[in-house]
Amino acid sequence: MFTGIIEATGQVVDRIPEGTNVTFRLQSRMAPELKVDQSLSHNGVCLTVTEVAGETYTVTAVDETLKKTNLHQLKIGDVVNLERCMPANGRFDGHIVQGHVDQTGLVTGIADRNGSWLFDFQYDPGLNNITVEKGSICINGVSLTVFNSEADSFRVTIIPYTYEHTTFRNLRTGDLVNLEFDVVGKYIKKMVALYR
Repeated sequence: MFTGIIEATGQVVDRIPEGTNVTFRLQSRMAPELKVDQSLSHNGVCLTVTEVAGETYTVTAVDETLKKTNLHQLKIGDVVNLERCMPANGRFDGHIVQGHVDQTGLVTGIADRNGSWLFDFQYDPGLNNITVEKGSICINGVSLTVFNSEADSFRVTIIPYTYEHTTFRNLRTGDLVNLEFDVVGKYIKKMVALYR
C-alpha cells in the first residue's frame, strides 16, 4: 500500500522490450536504498524491483500494465514519480493508494495562479469511476484533493513544493496521466449498485 506522497523521481535510462513486456532501468538517488523484490510505485503503478546496481535499478511492466497505464509511453530520458510502500509503523500523510491504476486521463488545462497551478483533467466515464468534491484522487502517484468534480472531469490545485518535486512540472496539455480513484469511493459505489 502507498499513500501518494512522492519520495523522489527517477529517470528512465534504458527501455528493453521482452516479448509483450518491457523492462525499464531507472536512475534515482533512491536506488541505493532499494532491494530486490521490493514494491515501488512508478507514476502510481506498483512494480517489483528486480535488480539494483549503484544509482540504478530495474523493473518490468507486463502487457496488461502497459495497456492500462501511461508507462507504455515512457522513453529514455523521461522522469517518473517514485514512492516506496508505506511501512507498518509509518505516518499516513496522503490517502490509501493501492498502486493499481484504474484508467488514464488527459490533461485538458494548466493555469498558473502566481503561487500555485490549476490542472484540469478529463477521463472516460464509461469505466464507471467517480470523483467526489473534496475527495481524494491519485494522479501519476500523487495524492491530491479534487474540486470541480464532474461526471468526466475534475480539477486539482498544485502547490509549489509538489510542482517542483514531482513530474507535474513537466506536464503539458494533452498529456496522458495515470488515475487511481479513491478506493473508499469505489467500494461504496459498488455496494450501492448491489442493493439497487
